[in-house]
Amino acid sequence: MTPRGDGSAAVASEALLARARAALAATFGFGDFRPNQEPVVSALLAGQDTLAVMPTGAGKSLCYQIPALVKGGLTVVVSPLVALMEDQVAALRLAGVAAETINSARDRDTNVAAWRRVAAGEVSLLYMSPERLMTERMVGALRRIEPAMFAIDEAHCISRWGAAFRPEYEQLGQLRGAFPEARLAAFTATADPTTRDDIVAKLFGGQAQVFVAGFDRPNITLGVAPRGKWREQLLGFVEKRAEQSGIVYCLSRKNVEETAAYLADEGINALPYHAGMSAEERSRNQDRFMTESPVVMVATIAFGMGIDKPDIRYVVHTHLPGNVEAYYQEIGRAGRDGAPAEALMLYGFDDIRMRRKFIDDENTADDHKRREHKRLDALLAYADAPTCRRVMLLAYFGEEAAPCGNCDICLNPPRMVEATRPAQMVLETVLATGERFGAGHIVDILRGGTGEKVTSRGHDRLDLHGRGADWPLARWQSLIRQMVAAGHMEIDIQGYGGLHITGTGREIMEGNRTFEAREELKAAGTKKKRERDRRTVETLDDAEAELMARLKALRLELARARGVPPYVIFHDRTLAEMARRRPASVEDFAEIPGIGAKKCEAFAATFIAAIAEG
Repeated sequence: MTPRGDGSAAVASEALLARARAALAATFGFGDFRPNQEPVVSALLAGQDTLAVMPTGAGKSLCYQIPALVKGGLTVVVSPLVALMEDQVAALRLAGVAAETINSARDRDTNVAAWRRVAAGEVSLLYMSPERLMTERMVGALRRIEPAMFAIDEAHCISRWGAAFRPEYEQLGQLRGAFPEARLAAFTATADPTTRDDIVAKLFGGQAQVFVAGFDRPNITLGVAPRGKWREQLLGFVEKRAEQSGIVYCLSRKNVEETAAYLADEGINALPYHAGMSAEERSRNQDRFMTESPVVMVATIAFGMGIDKPDIRYVVHTHLPGNVEAYYQEIGRAGRDGAPAEALMLYGFDDIRMRRKFIDDENTADDHKRREHKRLDALLAYADAPTCRRVMLLAYFGEEAAPCGNCDICLNPPRMVEATRPAQMVLETVLATGERFGAGHIVDILRGGTGEKVTSRGHDRLDLHGRGADWPLARWQSLIRQMVAAGHMEIDIQGYGGLHITGTGREIMEGNRTFEAREELKAAGTKKKRERDRRTVETLDDAEAELMARLKALRLELARARGVPPYVIFHDRTLAEMARRRPASVEDFAEIPGIGAKKCEAFAATFIAAIAEG
């Protein structure tokens, strides 16, 4: 894991690391650290203030628990949820670690007794919420003890740009001044570059060692589907996974209640969870979800943080989430055991209007609203992605990746259409307006808009003004989102949301690269054509279907070797024809629809050999 940030790359001595490994083995039973844990542990042992961004299930807790045991003194752990604190303390005690929590769910006598043990130096780790920690009385009491370290869990909550901002977390920025000798450590699974910068500025005063372990969860199959009769879509998805537990996220409390009741009426063991329920009801349903299987939890975003159920096999969003960070955090609750899991988002055009309204109705500054609109733009680009979704998702967090072979785009590639000239029109308009404007303004120009924003800047006099009037608004918007998703343009989230042209975008603009866009899902004739394609695949007999499965595996191997999506090699319908016709010669192979001369030259021998083996 490569450190990033302004802090010095402090590293613990070999003697301290040896003690850390010994504590890891003796207390937790692990022979050694995972690759991404040791650098964080080393930095904390060396006294370095640290922010660690690590994916769910990567073992963040051990990164501060081990330094707490090795270095001694009191470590105060800040956690947002009472249930999570209680679970952590119970687990540590089972491991023989002196841990305590002081929280609102415990009676006064229990909390007082816990504090006495802390004051007597009998406790290594003390868990508290930020609200309880940052009272004048508690800060004063802790000053007399002089804690060795503060570890802030779910640190994205401190950032207004994060997916789950909590105002009380902002007070944690005072810790640095109140406890200058204590190390500060922050941990999160969800933080894009803007959020990371915000955490470092607010919590560490701009100076900290930042470790980013990576965001990829390759075991989760990513999928997005147009939302039609969404309850029927949801039921079909859940019924096919009847023996598995999952989470279904709904937009509102009413949606939760109605969806849980609908699934229950259909024989699904579904439970509701939202903030409008009593604490007893929520606790009872959460306990059932954690202990029974299979169970489907139908919930608002009030459910999930701190849930450590390793065998959640799927997460479904019935509507568009708030932004990419929220989406990533929520799907991350699936497949914590590393086994295959699925994430499905149902997405409709009404979601865009609804999410825009949510942002505009927030009681926040215009600057915050502007950034949130741009974060939503990034999620819309993900939903409209014409190529690998994982590439798009990881790029948002600043990571590069090859096509994954485990998202709906890679597994079932959409029909693509030539769109180089429209893409050039977009890029030329972006360039002509100084790469300062967002998609809305670019589309206004192309469609011949005469609003004040266009005319006052003279953009109605551009050569491209009105050249795209024959395309509807939604089609241009989708094209731009696909271009962003493909990496040909970037959205300036930290600035004013302007579109910036990347290197590959300039290649398209200059005629050195082509661009294909995903065919409009509602285009005339699409439904019938796709139904014919499905019938083509579904009418294969057992032997043909088995051969097609082997051909798809071969296609994926070839695609990965070339760093391209599988559909770039051959579409499914082409593989289906291969399985049906079983070509034995280059001439026969060339007759299959979808195979041109170049592909025949490149792949005929390989696929013919694979077919002959069957």
